Amino acid sequence: MMDVLFLSRMQFAFATVVHFLFVPLTLGLVVLLAVWETQYVRTGDETYKRMVKFWGNIFLINFSLGVVTGINLEFQFGTNWSRFSAYAGDIFGSLLAIEATVAFFLESTFLGVWIFGWDRISPRLHALSIWLVAFASNISAFWIIVANGWMQHPVGYTLRNGRAELESFSALITNVFAWHQFVHTLCASYILAGFLVMGVSAWHLIRNPDEPVFSRSFRLGAGFSLLFSVVVIAQGHFHCEHVAHVQPIKFAAMESLWETKKWAPVTAFVIPSENEEKNLMEFFAIPGVLSFLAFRTPDAEVKGLKTWPKEERPPVFPTSLGFRVMLGLGFLFPFLSGFAWVKRRTIRMYPNFLRLLVFAIPLPFLAIQGGWIVAEVGRQPWVVYGLLKTSQAVSPISVSQVAASLVAFVLLYSLFVGMWVFLVIQAAVRNPDHPPMKHA
Repeated sequence: MMDVLFLSRMQFAFATVVHFLFVPLTLGLVVLLAVWETQYVRTGDETYKRMVKFWGNIFLINFSLGVVTGINLEFQFGTNWSRFSAYAGDIFGSLLAIEATVAFFLESTFLGVWIFGWDRISPRLHALSIWLVAFASNISAFWIIVANGWMQHPVGYTLRNGRAELESFSALITNVFAWHQFVHTLCASYILAGFLVMGVSAWHLIRNPDEPVFSRSFRLGAGFSLLFSVVVIAQGHFHCEHVAHVQPIKFAAMESLWETKKWAPVTAFVIPSENEEKNLMEFFAIPGVLSFLAFRTPDAEVKGLKTWPKEERPPVFPTSLGFRVMLGLGFLFPFLSGFAWVKRRTIRMYPNFLRLLVFAIPLPFLAIQGGWIVAEVGRQPWVVYGLLKTSQAVSPISVSQVAASLVAFVLLYSLFVGMWVFLVIQAAVRNPDHPPMKHA
């Protein structure tokens, strides 16, 4: 039904999906830039400087659009979700205020130093500025994820006069759920940056195998992706285990498990039917794996979705599909990056694999979007898990108001995505000898 709740959810979901195209790449690519510039300062090798300027152009395009698309998300808490803001503003607002006044301020200040500081400050100070940008970017992500982690698993609060008020700031920032999300998001962001670097480098190496900018970029991209694709699998297991304990309904929806059972399986492919409360199709089920993920023993009992009333369950199909996309691609990444790392010095001899890596660039984006669908759709019908339902959080506004803003957002953000794809491709295919930053 096209009511205010549905339209507001669609608007926020669309804006978040688009914004989260840019955020992970920013988090990962800035770390690689800092490493390369450190190598330049340490060795004086001009190749590293060329690498920094080439990849820095892509970073700046991505960062700019990330800022533009992110600002309005906070405004929507006042326009579309004012009841949520009234209920949780004491907690949620304080975290966003810290992110904006500390982390983002530090990030944007030193990014300006880095952009305009070439040949104006010493190489060491210039390298320090990009490390501070990297630190601030990741700290910015921490505060935002702590806010989201509180919505997923509320801690450190007290209910007073119909509001959630902050009782323990230390409980807020040590929330285990938030830390799992933070580490998982950073690892995924680093994998994404590594695959972009590998893919773009592969495109250039096919055309010019002797270009040191891209042979070196390829090696670090492969190592970066391999390291964090292994870490994310291990950490993902512990995150899954924690979800099973604090959000058991989401855990059941992730696997589309309807009946409570021991030796609960993980199934490669399912088509769930929420009306019939069963899976219409199941393919390649491995018994006991879901039980092991939740309770570290394959014969443990896992509660099925039928344990809870229908109105308490999240949408099963998108949650289950998002989980499978994330999981399947997550296990593919170490194989691709592992082969790239092992063959890094002779990678020119594998042109078909290089072409494969070019086409693999979008895959980490898909995996990350799948993961956030699991996190956000799987939390429904709650906006603050167990405390405030999404239907109780929406603003008292008219359908026409939200419909108009939704259309505007879809048109504007589609334009942003088109601009981003065009500009990044233009920057990615250019010769690294053409200075990517006009001020440099």
